[in-house]
Amino acid sequence: MIRVVLVDDQMLVRQGVRGLLELVPDIEVIGEASDGEQAVRTVPELKPDVLLLDIRMPRMSGIEVLDALRERDALPPTLVLTTFDDGDAVIAAIKAGAKGVMLKDVSLDDLAQAIRALASNKTAYQPAMTESLMSAIRRKPAEPDEHQMTESLTVREREVLHLICAGYSNKEIADLLALAEGTVKNHVSNVLLKLDARDRTRAALKAIQQGHLN
Repeated sequence: MIRVVLVDDQMLVRQGVRGLLELVPDIEVIGEASDGEQAVRTVPELKPDVLLLDIRMPRMSGIEVLDALRERDALPPTLVLTTFDDGDAVIAAIKAGAKGVMLKDVSLDDLAQAIRALASNKTAYQPAMTESLMSAIRRKPAEPDEHQMTESLTVREREVLHLICAGYSNKEIADLLALAEGTVKNHVSNVLLKLDARDRTRAALKAIQQGHLN
């Protein structure tokens, strides 16, 4: 059973999402919070497997909640839910530690799949948000320090990076490039190290921002 806490300032939204998730046998909503301040108190106590978090709330935004929980070392895998197709907000959420972002009009099946992905230490991003996200990333110049830290990627590492950005798993990359899966894992580790990225999502963001996909 995947234990979920739901944070949204709109009661009808919380009730609607809870009601839908009650139809999913392997997901249980164990708690709710109506604002960011309550979330910062509730989440560390309940220790959910996944946090569903509204990005825009009064008093304390979803970004601020992410920052506060991360500082307390109490941030669970977090799926940000928003009504705004806002690339800048998505980037801020990812930088603050979110593992996935989806619009609130997502289907129940897609939402359940995203929750399962986060509970399995994966990421989940709604394809409908990709265009605005990429646009926002390209508007932001890469920071000089990041360029200085970034080592040059080999041709093979660049190929792997392209496939990471396309959402392929290590096994799928191995099949496409006719490599052993262990070799692909080594290439992925090298890419993360050279881009100074903690995970594949941040590596993809930095790759676009720093022009490695051109």
